[in-house]
Amino acid sequence: MKKLLIILALLLWQASAQAALTIEITEGIEGALPIAIVPFGLQKGMQPLEQDVAAIINADLVRSGRFKTLASKDMLSKPTSGDGVEFRDWQVLGMDNLVVGSIRNDTRGGYVVQVQLFDVFRGEQLFGFTVPTTERNLRITAHRISDRIYEKLIGEPGAFATRVAYVTSQRLSKRSHKLALKIADADGYNPQTIVTSKEPLLSPSWSPDGNRIAYVSFEKKRPSIYIQEVKTGRRTKVASFEGINGAPAWSPDGQQLAMTLSKDGNPDIFVLNLKSSKLRPLTRHYAIDTEASWSPDGRHIIFTSDRGGSPQIYQVPSYGGKAKRITFENRYNARASYSPDGESLILVTRIGGHYRIAELDLKSNITRVLTNGTLDESPSFAPNGSMVIYATSEGNKGVLSAVSIDGRVKQRLALDEGDIREPVWSPYRK
Repeated sequence: MKKLLIILALLLWQASAQAALTIEITEGIEGALPIAIVPFGLQKGMQPLEQDVAAIINADLVRSGRFKTLASKDMLSKPTSGDGVEFRDWQVLGMDNLVVGSIRNDTRGGYVVQVQLFDVFRGEQLFGFTVPTTERNLRITAHRISDRIYEKLIGEPGAFATRVAYVTSQRLSKRSHKLALKIADADGYNPQTIVTSKEPLLSPSWSPDGNRIAYVSFEKKRPSIYIQEVKTGRRTKVASFEGINGAPAWSPDGQQLAMTLSKDGNPDIFVLNLKSSKLRPLTRHYAIDTEASWSPDGRHIIFTSDRGGSPQIYQVPSYGGKAKRITFENRYNARASYSPDGESLILVTRIGGHYRIAELDLKSNITRVLTNGTLDESPSFAPNGSMVIYATSEGNKGVLSAVSIDGRVKQRLALDEGDIREPVWSPYRK
């Protein structure tokens, strides 16, 4: 018990901020795909829009690390539809692909965005479509267009239209801090505060539909698990037993919540049915069992346990049964979760006294270390499985970073002030 409380205390980073996240590519793929995103044309008579759709798409693709875009000033022409494209102009500039588009008013007070993607050297259109939107939804529309482009050219779904939840804080005095659970778009824009507290906030976890977040709050000097609706702010306390109430994790169907409880004396994994409020124990062991995570098919739950003498990852059927150990490399492995396809785990491993993010392939049992920090923690997969976001440190400041699953693309996400911790990537928006 004492050991777990120490672990919890280490997680109580005093973080801050109202500012949006700043995202910087620190390492991209050599030989990234050359692509030009031409500024979108506006219908005659339209005033400039608050959001530049083409610029957002451009930033998304650059941020992925897989594309090299062309600056607008270097373009020989700026067509707004396929009729105006001279492929030779773009071939001379070494572009593989070209995106053109336009925006017009619609009859309901919104806009219609038209987009076309071309293969420059073949001189053919890869796709073209129109999408209705509003002033308020221009950014999310741009992100969804980026997702379509990414999927067409890379061959896997994009994750630009997703969100990230994280914990920040603001130092009020030497002994007082204001913590906040926030969410922001995957590019760091549109930060929203879900809840604030002068006490610790931990372990945010998205529901599978992206409409709710479960988290741990110490707001009454003791840990309790809450579920909060993102849009309305309505929240429900679902666990507030004596002792530890921690590490909530949603089942894939959104009907159950796994959690760590010590109400019977020792920290074990329990599963709460959210409809019936029925609680059932999943593990019963004298060791500390915590940090549960469900497999994508809902058949298994993995968790961290020191039952073998050091923290390692174990797996148990979600309906109950015997737990088996699944990590054996290195003396410390914790905070694991499944990839979206269920074929690998992302986890924190300790190497030479440094905590780093690693991927464990469940078929080959091979572990690949993806990061090289000294205190990397809290990894979370993007819903397409291509990137992992995690918390790390720069000097005395907590920041977020992201790394591609092949380790070749790296990003740094920071706030203008304060620390930031406990990141978790959202599912796709419905």
